[in-house]
Amino acid sequence: MTDVVRAALVQATWTGDTGSMVAKHEEHAREAARQGARVIGFQEVFNAPYFCQVQEPEHYRWAEPVPDGPTVRRMQDLARETGMVIVVPVFEVEQSGFYYNTAAVIDADGSYLGKYRKHHIPQVKGFWEKYYFRPGNLGWPVFDTAVGRIGVYICYDRHFPEGWRQLGINGAQLVYNPSATHRGLSSHLWQLEQPAAAVANEYFVAAINRVGVEEYGDNDFYGTSYFVDPRGQFVGEVASDRSEELVVRDLDFDLIEQVRQQWAFYRDRRPDAYEGLVQP
Repeated sequence: MTDVVRAALVQATWTGDTGSMVAKHEEHAREAARQGARVIGFQEVFNAPYFCQVQEPEHYRWAEPVPDGPTVRRMQDLARETGMVIVVPVFEVEQSGFYYNTAAVIDADGSYLGKYRKHHIPQVKGFWEKYYFRPGNLGWPVFDTAVGRIGVYICYDRHFPEGWRQLGINGAQLVYNPSATHRGLSSHLWQLEQPAAAVANEYFVAAINRVGVEEYGDNDFYGTSYFVDPRGQFVGEVASDRSEELVVRDLDFDLIEQVRQQWAFYRDRRPDAYEGLVQP
């Protein structure tokens, strides 16, 4: 029997406040559920603007605990309502002075499965993330959900192949990559890196980017979110580069095993020869 998972992602414009931003994503999720989606993921720090365009202490106000903060609790209610798995990227405060760029993973029954913390933290013009975030310290978890084994890799992480590989070794079938990246900086990489990662690691990738210009800088987030399969092929059309969009696609998880038998990349790995890759 074919194992097809209908999956969704949202690329969204900033509304101006957290309440309306969360409400908008709830409506997208309900629409995805009406279309038969069983899993959905949102963009990086989805309930806030991309405040990392500036370095100002006022933006610590966007942080909240995970899983005990208001947004994750609300998303747990939404998961129970819709019967969908939800990937929820937020700005996490663990304790005073300990902040992370985090994504919570919630199962279809509303249970909190765990979180991923972004490992690689940029500090370049327009992306001043080291001002806010500590590097992730929870490894590369893959979550057993109602739809399969799901991993998360956040934005700048995508430039580093090691994490993609570890997620594959840990059994990921689908990896959500919530992002905030702007026109002119890395747009030529956007449709190159995630398909290459999907091929190298033989799983599906959901690449999510913000869209539009926000109030804290002139970054022009270019959307073009998509799903890509283990052969590196887009599943359906790539989303708009200008407009908000809900993307819903059918992912045939049986393709993962077919590709792994055909290409056999995992069989031919040489971890015994890779020691030098992890030397400082």
